[in-house]
This record gives sequence, C-alpha cells and structure tokens, in this order.
Amino acid sequence: MHMHQLNSEHDLVRGPMSRQQILTHADFPAIERRIAGHLIAIHDKSPRLSRLKASHRKWLMTHALFSLSLQRQPDDPLSGLTATRFIETVMKLGAASRNTATAYLAELVAYKFLRDVPDIPDRRVRVLETTEASFTAMQSWFQGHMACLDKLDGGNREASCQADERIFRIAQPRAAAMLMNDDVWLEPAETIGHFLWSDFGGMVLHDLITRIEHYDPNAERVEIAPFALSTISEKYTLSATNLKRMFQKAESEGLIGWELPRRRGNMWLSRQFLHDYFNWQAAKFAALDEAYHYAIARIENPGLRSWQSA
Repeated sequence: MHMHQLNSEHDLVRGPMSRQQILTHADFPAIERRIAGHLIAIHDKSPRLSRLKASHRKWLMTHALFSLSLQRQPDDPLSGLTATRFIETVMKLGAASRNTATAYLAELVAYKFLRDVPDIPDRRVRVLETTEASFTAMQSWFQGHMACLDKLDGGNREASCQADERIFRIAQPRAAAMLMNDDVWLEPAETIGHFLWSDFGGMVLHDLITRIEHYDPNAERVEIAPFALSTISEKYTLSATNLKRMFQKAESEGLIGWELPRRRGNMWLSRQFLHDYFNWQAAKFAALDEAYHYAIARIENPGLRSWQSA
C-alpha cells in the first residue's frame, strides 16, 4: 500500500476545512506568516520565477496555463495547453487582453518556463508544456500550502503529496478552477487590491505579513518593527515610485501608517487591512484543501465523481 493511502484515510474521514474554519483558526495568522516566508523563499531562490506570480493578473494566468498543461491526455496529442485555449480562458476570466495573454506566453517560452511539445501531428496547433523549472516551483508552492494546512489540523497532506505526485497533478487544476469561480479570490477587496494588481505587490504584502510578531485579532492596529521602504524596493526590484504609490493609497485610506512623521518609527497595519488579506488567503487555502481531498478520492476510487462519495 502506498504511503498516501495510509495517510489519506484519516484526511478523507475528516474532510476538508471550510474557509471560515481556516479564517477563524487561532493558528491561522502564524500559518500566514509561514506561507508568506515560503513564498518569499521561492522568490529568493529564483527571482525570475517570481514573474509567474508577480501580480494577481499573472497569478491567474499562470494557474490557468498550469491547469491546461496538467490536463493534457497522452492519447490526445492536441490536448493540454495551447495558445488558443489559454487566451480563451484568460479572456473569459477578464484577467488580461488577447495581446497581453499572447505576450505572456511568449515571455515564459523565452525564459524557458514553457516549451513546445514535440511531434504534434497538426502543425497549425502549438501545444506547450511546463519545463522542469516551472513545474518544480509550482509543486513547491503547492507543497508549502499543504504543510501549512497540516499545521492547522494535524493532517498528512504534505507526506501524502510527497509520496504520490498524482495528487498535485489532479489537485492543481481543481483548485485553480475553484478559485477562478470565486469572487473573493478573483476580485480582492479594494483594501488590498491596489497592491495585488501591481507587479510584485503580492510579494510586498507577504513581506509585511512576515514582520508581524504579535497578532491580536481584536486590536484596531497591529504594529511591526521599523523598516525602510527601500529594503523592499531593492529586494523585489521595484521602482521606488511604484512602491510609494502602493503605500500612499493605503495610507490615505487609513489602512496602514507609521508612529512618526515621514514613515518613521513602528509601522502599523489596520484590523480591516489584515482581515481582508486573511479572508482572501483563506479562500485559497480552502480551495487547495478541497482539491487535495478530491485528488485523494479520485486516486483511491477512480470511478468517483467527487471526494464526498468516498
């Protein structure tokens, strides 16, 4: 019996956690710091790979193309990720224009994150697949979230996924589809949206979250230690102008601020700002947990339509 079979029995009986269960879990803020650190570590290891999720728009496009690539069927040479399918998906989402989607594919091919599938019978169709570098990065992203979910309920997701790569291959498209039909995830609250729609704005938010040492959900403000915006600008190769624009908007709306004038002293994050961020992240974790359970059930019982039938 495979390790994932042994580990998954407990997970299947328990079922996935709901968004509300995740959001209100006492350890969720600590888990948020952990996943933020994990995502920053992926960036540090290969900053160029961060371009795949540099903004919320690119996150949506990247997960769409991975989903299409993972759904390729060996017996159908024209299945999987094609430029036409990708552009249709992205435009349906409203994530980008046809030209932006086309340029994004070309960029990923140039960076060797995507490559052409050889020996396609119809030369009019360009079929692409992820390279080892991008596949490994997405797998690491997925595993990091599985490890965090395990911390919330004592599950065995991370070990199960390490033992059987099929879980990731089935779960990623499932989670992507769920999130792309979830208004909370698709359209982040305005309080955090102006960060997320900007290039590397998501990384800036992750960076802020890692700096939270003591979180009180009832406090109007949560303080973090002083730091210079220039450190974030250098770390994520962001222009000082773009970075200041992100922070100025949040400051003007009373979402973030500093103890002292001219952005000195401890920085503070408002309760509304953090709630909206955590709520948005909880949507992602809940979708990934449901997708994990779905994948386990599909592997254990290929004829099942959903994990709940297990």
